[in-house]
Amino acid sequence: NHLNWMIVRNCSSFLVKKRNIKKHFSLDPLNMKKIHSPRFCGTIQKNALMVDPHPSNKGVNFVFKKKHYHHKPSRTLQVTPLTKDARRTMNSIKKFVNKNRYRKDIKMLALRRASAIIKSQKPIVPKKKVFKKKPE
Repeated sequence: NHLNWMIVRNCSSFLVKKRNIKKHFSLDPLNMKKIHSPRFCGTIQKNALMVDPHPSNKGVNFVFKKKHYHHKPSRTLQVTPLTKDARRTMNSIKKFVNKNRYRKDIKMLALRRASAIIKSQKPIVPKKKVFKKKPE
């Protein structure tokens, strides 16, 4: 990990530097926090998660790295669609992260992102106007 970070640190294609901002940002799809640091850089970590909206706009795609394909980058990512209700989606993400011993901070980031995506996919129902009766 350390050697990979030393290589990627200054010359990553995902690196974004802004003027007058000391922190560097990342466009890495496996980086849940979008901060350019070795802790959150998904390309160099063995365990990485990503939560994306499902193409059908119902549910999320849960993407994770398979551990035993670390030497074959093209076969590393596994995509699992989670298109049931929100509670089942959250529980399946929690169970996966706990079972495979991912870090707790990554678990919370994945859950927050999944809940935000699911919330944004709900249709907006316009509120009905309530008319007050005129006093007689």
